[in-house]
Amino acid sequence: MRVVVWLTEGTWRGCVDAAAQNLPPDASVTLLHVTPSDVSEVAEAATAGLLGRAFPRHRPARHLDEVADRAGLEILAAAATRLGRQEAELLHRRGRVEREVVGAVARDVDLLVVARDGDRSRLGPHSLGHTTRFVVDHAPCSVLLVWPDEPPGLESIPPPPPPPLLPAPASPVNIKPRA
Repeated sequence: MRVVVWLTEGTWRGCVDAAAQNLPPDASVTLLHVTPSDVSEVAEAATAGLLGRAFPRHRPARHLDEVADRAGLEILAAAATRLGRQEAELLHRRGRVEREVVGAVARDVDLLVVARDGDRSRLGPHSLGHTTRFVVDHAPCSVLLVWPDEPPGLESIPPPPPPPLLPAPASPVNIKPRA
């Protein structure tokens, strides 16, 4: 069994713990972190907007790329330690996060472990952020969707909508035949 565990900054511990508890010991595990490519693009645009186009745009972007890559590698190392499997593969990618994750599980992966990253205060579809929703909808394998921390109770489910109001029955019309 090949498993990919997708790690993000706020939810990686929940994914690793779920993988450690639910996967068979002989599963091949890959820990995946994706650094968004738009971080450097935003930095370049902000630099050009604030300091003008003559300012060398590549310096701040390169520095941010290095910091983001280092943070991703630190998460991967911490996750590998927490998982406790020496043979876990560490995979760091850069690009559009949702596309990179789906691409990583496109071949020969049996299970993707993903954490909810939206509204964690209540049950329901809003507990998935945009990127995670895309990955869940497009992953060509089974998906284990986990709560990164304690899930909310059933009382967080919104009440059902009220039944629709039925229109009042039409009053009978008195039709008199013509003479």
